[in-house]
Amino acid sequence: MAQRIDIKDLDVYYGSFRAVADVGMTIEPRSITALIGPSGCGKSTFLRTLNRMHEVIPGARVQGTVLMDGVDLYGSGVDPVAVRRQVGMVFQRPNPFPTMSIAENVLAGVKLNNRRISKGDANDLVESSLRGANLWNEVKDRLDRPGSSLSGGQQQRLCIARAIAVKPQVLLMDEPCSALDPISTLAIEDLMAELKDDYTIVIVTHNMQQAARVSDRTAFFTIEGTGKPGRLVEMDDTRTMFSTPTQQATEDYISGRFG
Repeated sequence: MAQRIDIKDLDVYYGSFRAVADVGMTIEPRSITALIGPSGCGKSTFLRTLNRMHEVIPGARVQGTVLMDGVDLYGSGVDPVAVRRQVGMVFQRPNPFPTMSIAENVLAGVKLNNRRISKGDANDLVESSLRGANLWNEVKDRLDRPGSSLSGGQQQRLCIARAIAVKPQVLLMDEPCSALDPISTLAIEDLMAELKDDYTIVIVTHNMQQAARVSDRTAFFTIEGTGKPGRLVEMDDTRTMFSTPTQQATEDYISGRFG
């Protein structure tokens, strides 16, 4: 069941430094939301607050509320590990565990969560997750080979399979195609379009064409200068953002006049 996320008055800190200021937005269920903006404006930092990955950095903290279907992820008594089970993450560079086979990589998150699973169920989960990541037909005859033996694009889809194996409700993707060639990028974009039937997806991308192609809504972040916090400038349906944004800064960035 994909989830709606409501963010209100969100400030993100590294120690005393405020990296992101005063973000408020709604992320719709079963849709793809793209976060765009110049380097250093806090897009990835903001993304990591949505599954409490941000706070694994010493001194990092968050003020404000992140509500997932009405439940505050930062509420007292909320287990961050449980949040991360619900909200999966795919990173910029494919990071399969090098000593694990393809099948073991898919099951890594499930086993990390101490879920006991029978051999038959494990085999079914490996197949369904790899099918979900559009990788099964390419690897079904070599599931015992190392995950690192795959190409970059296949490794990234393996990481997506690993993320969806724990059955999250939200998928966060931090520039998932930046290390990939155009053909692999297209495969990941096609996959995102399929996955949004089941998941709420939030993607950070520096590729304007990618944001325009894959996302339903786009949020533009910017930063006024070094030492200043990143801020959300505006958010709207992607088509509107790319054709008639309300803010001059958004138009400048999208048209390449920024900086």
